Amino acid sequence: MLSRLALAAALLWAGAATAQTTTLVATPAEYQRVLRDVKPGDVIVLKDGVWRDFQILFEAEGQAGQPITLTAQTPGGVVLSGQSNLRLAGRQLVVSDLVFRDGWSPTGEVVSFRRSKEHRAVESRVTGLVIDGYNKPDRATSDNWVALYGRDNRFDHNHLTGKNNVGTTLVVVRDEQQGLDNRHRIDHNYFGPRPNMGSNGGETLRVGTSADSLSASNTVVENNWFEGADGEVEIVSNKSGGNTYRGNVFYHSRGSMVLRHGDGNLVENNVFIGGGKPHTGGIRVINRNQTVRNNYMEGITGDGFTAALSVMHGVPDSPINRYHQVVGAVIENNTIIDARSLFLGVGMDVERSAPPIDSRFARNLVVSSDGHDPMRRLGDLSGVVFADNVQAAQRDIALVRGTNGLLAPETPQGAGASPDLVMIPREATGVAWYPKDVRTVRLDQGAEIAVHPAEGALAAAVAAARPGDVLVLAPGRYAVDRTLTVGAPLTVRGSGQGRVEIAFSRPSLFEVAKGGSLKLASLSVTGADAPDETGNAVIRVAPGSSAANFDLVLEGVEVRDLTVNRGFNVIALGKGVMADRVLLRDVRVENITGSVISAAAETDDRGTYNAELVQIEGGAFSRIGGSVVDLYRGGTDESTFGPRLVIKGASFERVGSAERPSILMRGVQHAELVDNTLMDSGAISFSHRVGEPVLAVAGNRLVRTPEMQTDIAPTAATEEY
Repeated sequence: MLSRLALAAALLWAGAATAQTTTLVATPAEYQRVLRDVKPGDVIVLKDGVWRDFQILFEAEGQAGQPITLTAQTPGGVVLSGQSNLRLAGRQLVVSDLVFRDGWSPTGEVVSFRRSKEHRAVESRVTGLVIDGYNKPDRATSDNWVALYGRDNRFDHNHLTGKNNVGTTLVVVRDEQQGLDNRHRIDHNYFGPRPNMGSNGGETLRVGTSADSLSASNTVVENNWFEGADGEVEIVSNKSGGNTYRGNVFYHSRGSMVLRHGDGNLVENNVFIGGGKPHTGGIRVINRNQTVRNNYMEGITGDGFTAALSVMHGVPDSPINRYHQVVGAVIENNTIIDARSLFLGVGMDVERSAPPIDSRFARNLVVSSDGHDPMRRLGDLSGVVFADNVQAAQRDIALVRGTNGLLAPETPQGAGASPDLVMIPREATGVAWYPKDVRTVRLDQGAEIAVHPAEGALAAAVAAARPGDVLVLAPGRYAVDRTLTVGAPLTVRGSGQGRVEIAFSRPSLFEVAKGGSLKLASLSVTGADAPDETGNAVIRVAPGSSAANFDLVLEGVEVRDLTVNRGFNVIALGKGVMADRVLLRDVRVENITGSVISAAAETDDRGTYNAELVQIEGGAFSRIGGSVVDLYRGGTDESTFGPRLVIKGASFERVGSAERPSILMRGVQHAELVDNTLMDSGAISFSHRVGEPVLAVAGNRLVRTPEMQTDIAPTAATEEY
């Protein structure tokens, strides 16, 4: 009897010792108390609601099969806002179903798999997490949203979207102290839109750094969806060895999957859908023993570093942070359909003079529906064996779209990706309870609001406007005695029933702030009443405002009499701001002392610039003291796409001077000057800074105007993309 009682007591004690506890906490203080006594298998549940300024340290020791879990009361029900973040340290931890929104991390990471260098997370998991627009206020201040430290961690089924400040969205951080063999798994995540940074530091995912790149991380990145990941030319930047990139989808994303540093990586079964979007890319190969197989690319428009498939020249005896020669690459059974280019030997220059060697390019299928030859070759490619590749126009190979959504030859060709290649569904990535399709309000998508020329009426209407609204101005003169701040997309246009004139008596008429875009149409602006102050402009985007990815559009607008000082501009973009597009269509500008478009504030030569695309369509510019366009991109960094300038059908008269170019382009990557007339004006000036810029010139008429000054050979061809 005693032995039975003893056995029963022992079993009761054992059950109590392994009992799992689920505890709901409502405050940070309650969380701290529960965390102190947590045991393997326990679950801490955060009560639904907004947790503001909550810096979570989740440090505990779980066991295999009995992880310690931190989760939300309901998926997505906990929103971490303000200055919040999450740090994990310990073993066998799971975090799930939290949302970071409406704020920014006070540290350099939103989610960190470590407490400190000595206390890291291993064998732990973060799943069902959302980080949405959780950005530093200053877009030039760097942070990483997710930093994987330690080893054997998993980051899966998370939703990360809207990062618009410098720094990588997700990074694997490696060092010898923690061990370089990381063995992380990054899978089934949705990496949503990331806008163009116009600078280095806009990667979506990076594994390692150049300093530790000659060792293996053995990280697996699979079944993720990258959509609108436009931050820079490297969507994924691999900087370590032994990694696998498998089954990922790159959808309408500018840039490429780049094997930047590290050897012995595998890239297979990935799908790249460009959709004809500019600068969409595929895979770029650098370093030793890389395998690229069974990938699918369609509608890729990139060239050079962002070609559908590019193999680089390396630097002989390369420093660890430059470009190691391609040796032993195997590139086989890939399908490339309707790509602008494949580039073998890209990047060859005085420094990068080592061609790819001991490599194989075999059984790849290349099809072009328009019949053009996308293959570009540069340098000595005798070190690459070409075997059994198939290249043809689509009229020669009938393609059918399979149930997997991908095109394949109706008749097998013995080349290209497997017809069994599966593209992971978008809905199988991220979380089901947070929307992937978020409508962004743009210009002209709001209500039309009538405005009359009463005192203060325009200022009041601008202040009251909602995103996307259109202010329709009745005929008359609008005297504006304050700078009008635009913090959302806004259109101001004349009604078309008579002349509309805006006269302003402040240094600027409009100041575009973060979140704003501006369109002016069918009206006239005079600066005759403006005071003499530094930085005068009709439209100003202030230095340090962090305004980015905005549009400035002028259509049928007349601007005149900006003469109160020597540098009165129409549009002035300050340091640190980045326009997606500046468009002038049928605009007339006369009698100004500054430039029409001044986008030249990034003079520290780090590869940054103020406008991705500047377009002038038609219009007339006369008596302009500065340049019609002053567009600057300095430095030799190769991480960006632009800037791009297109001027067609415009008339210039008395623009610039012998010392001041009529059009000043420094570091512009693609320029088109077509069918313009320049009379009694300064020369057009183009200077090369980095890359392989294009200067397309056709049909321009120069009257008493010097010949173009350029350090590259212009081409007569223009290519829309």
